[in-house]
Amino acid sequence: MERTRKIVNDPVFGFLNIPDGVLFFILQHPYMQRLNRIRQLGLSFFVYPGAMHSRFLHSIGAMHLMQEAIGVLRAKGVDITDNECTASMAAILMHDIGHGPFSHVMEHTLVEGITHEEISLMMMKNIQNSESITVEDKNILKLAIDIFQDKYEKHFLHQLISSQLDVDRLDYLCRDSFFCGVTEGSVASARILKMMNVVDNHLVVEAKGIYSVEKFLVARRLMYWQVYLHHTSVAAEQLLIKILERAKQLARSGKELFCSPALHYFLYNRITCEVMQTQNEALSWYTLLDDSDLLSAIKVWSTGDDMVLRELCDAFTNRKLFKGEILLESLLDDEYKSLIDKYVHRYGITNEEASYFFVEHVSTSNTYSEKGESIGILFKDGAVRDIAEASDMLNMETLTYKPQKRYLFYMK
Repeated sequence: MERTRKIVNDPVFGFLNIPDGVLFFILQHPYMQRLNRIRQLGLSFFVYPGAMHSRFLHSIGAMHLMQEAIGVLRAKGVDITDNECTASMAAILMHDIGHGPFSHVMEHTLVEGITHEEISLMMMKNIQNSESITVEDKNILKLAIDIFQDKYEKHFLHQLISSQLDVDRLDYLCRDSFFCGVTEGSVASARILKMMNVVDNHLVVEAKGIYSVEKFLVARRLMYWQVYLHHTSVAAEQLLIKILERAKQLARSGKELFCSPALHYFLYNRITCEVMQTQNEALSWYTLLDDSDLLSAIKVWSTGDDMVLRELCDAFTNRKLFKGEILLESLLDDEYKSLIDKYVHRYGITNEEASYFFVEHVSTSNTYSEKGESIGILFKDGAVRDIAEASDMLNMETLTYKPQKRYLFYMK
């Protein structure tokens, strides 16, 4: 393999070194380059016009933070070999590789019963089996997959990739708050990384960094409700889901719709978890899907001859999104029928077609999961305590409280 070294100018963390070898190979792979065409924040640009950054940029940033974290741990005497370092960086670089267009919309519409994490794993294995890399690099990728799946003996390496305080979350909070201009989401990532350590094969944060961890948890909570679950972003996502559901229904009925070959495959075939795992064709088409496939199709559908699809796509294209109202409880049967009747009379359509113009949705998020691995705080006497016990500002009840917002989204 040709050895090359690159430098990326990242607006969040500055100049980042891209090491040569297998990491550069992954970066150039079509699977990774596809992430350049998928927005990190999906439809948040409807609220925050600056939120146009890609999952590719997030993946590079997370890899940089992984390199920094491993450097800190090594300096504190934690045994991490060069291969483990490279494998951990490869794992975090590929962690989002299975994302579909517009974040999680694909998981609710075009594919059934499979998550982007499972698809990421399938794509990682394909990269590992590439014929153009050396046996040594294949072994590093095998190690990366083991770390990603938490099958490697050094559990703390997996925690750096996926836990309640990992480099993935550190990067996306810093990056998303930067591009959205939401200062409440900014976290002291450098301070948190410097305070990291390992005790009994588990990642911990030294007590000196407890205030930075508290700020991290509060920032994450604020970012979820102010950005990720902003009611306008959720309304746009629900509208997009309705568009794809209508397009799939028309495809099932035999109507020919304009779309790219990749999108055509998913509209005109039922793609389940089993299909994705057993048919190479399904994964091949999936790796060709990105945001542009959906955007180009929606633009054309907005002038099509199906009235329901046309109205939905026109609303999406011209930002005439679903309006949202807070519900105290689920819609009653009479309220549901009243909405159906409203759109039946307005458009002269059937009850089934009217159901595409509104949706009930519940948004929920918690700051900290008591069922997940805790964030351990290391004190000078060697004791490790859960952040919920160690913090004098936060407690378990506050951290694990899971607020819910029930919405009715509807076409005005």
